[in-house]
Amino acid sequence: MKAEQTDGAGPKATSGGAWYRPMVARPTDEEHRSATVLELFFDLCFVVAVAQAASALHHLIAEDHVGDGVVGYATVFFAIWWAWMNFTWFASAYDTDDVVYRLTTLVQIAGALILAAGVPDAMDGSDFAVITLGYVVMRLAMVAQWLRAAAADPPHRRSSLRFAAGIALVQLGWVLRLALPQGLGTASFLVLVAAELVIPIWAERAAPTSWHPRHIAERYGLFTLIVLGECVLASTVAIQTALDENAALADLATTAAGGLLTVFGMWWLYFGKEASAFLISLRAGIIWGYGHYLVFASAAAVGAGLAVNVDHLTHHAAIGARGSAAAFTVPVALFLLAVWALQLRPHHLARWHSALAPATAVLVLAATLASEPVLVTGLLVATMIAASLVALHRPAAARAP
Repeated sequence: MKAEQTDGAGPKATSGGAWYRPMVARPTDEEHRSATVLELFFDLCFVVAVAQAASALHHLIAEDHVGDGVVGYATVFFAIWWAWMNFTWFASAYDTDDVVYRLTTLVQIAGALILAAGVPDAMDGSDFAVITLGYVVMRLAMVAQWLRAAAADPPHRRSSLRFAAGIALVQLGWVLRLALPQGLGTASFLVLVAAELVIPIWAERAAPTSWHPRHIAERYGLFTLIVLGECVLASTVAIQTALDENAALADLATTAAGGLLTVFGMWWLYFGKEASAFLISLRAGIIWGYGHYLVFASAAAVGAGLAVNVDHLTHHAAIGARGSAAAFTVPVALFLLAVWALQLRPHHLARWHSALAPATAVLVLAATLASEPVLVTGLLVATMIAASLVALHRPAAARAP
């Protein structure tokens, strides 16, 4: 696959061999705009950090440190998701694929790997230095990208400079946060997160960037696939470990079956409707893009929850049966609700069809009390998908609300 470059008149193929090209905005109606091999490589490297965060969540919950695990996971995942999201939207508008652009992106990837190395210490609250270093490396590389755009694209110069200045200032805040007393850690984190979230809204008001709806939808879908794949890998490793210890095969079989049905259903639900059709404004893009924090974080947490349930079956978890079940059912319910709100509800489905996902989320939470919570969850999700398929194949008149 070759990346694409535009000279303002339209896209043209390039192998990325040029050292430098003016970073002009790509057209929003560009045909055949798809993810590049560099973007795919970027995603694969980022999933290392996702796997580290999910693994740490698994172990903290299994050790019955649920509060520390959930808070640590939520904060660490913000750093992963936010850095990934900012590059994704930037690349949709500006992707020169020259040598300078590629090298800057590789610096961002290096920052992601540094961040991944610091995840375990950050999750247990002992040391935020390494994860902060990795995050700041990624974000400062993003500043360099925006400065390039400001220099080469006069119509969007104001927004590009706002992005560069805002990101640089907040990175200074993250570094200074390391020197604050521990008691101010949570408050300073929330302030800096709020600042990060406000920057794109503020910057885009100056001159909206030319992101491509279909390209954005594809990029988010591809990252969802990678996160679901990491979820399957984490679950497989946990089950394999249990088999090596001669765990009860019947219990593992039902847990594995339930987990597989759940992940299959999550995939089916997310890709059931096209998202690009309603990414028609900055407001829609912000809501949809920001909302995917819950989609990505809950999907990765499902794998951690399944691993906790395997630990409970093999008597390697300090947490009880209900806590183990909730470690799986809660992220599944969050995923269903997030996908319903972002991917399904905007399509204005028939009332009962639109209610399937929220109703299933409620039933999944109730499955926490079942004797086989993972299997029951898998069956509920599979039933939801089956009901959706039946609704889609009914005559149009019968589907009317």
